Amino acid sequence: MPEKEIKIIQQAAIYELRLIFTSGEKKQYTTDEIAELLDKIALAKGQE
Repeated sequence: MPEKEIKIIQQAAIYELRLIFTSGEKKQYTTDEIAELLDKIALAKGQE
């Protein structure tokens, strides 16, 4: 995979995380909550 495509994918992942954190009601997250959200994203992406 070309480096340009990798950068695009990385930016999309960062943006997706931003949307998750800003669309929720919570303003602060614990490390465990962040890890749980990341796990859910990874599992969902694996099923696509």
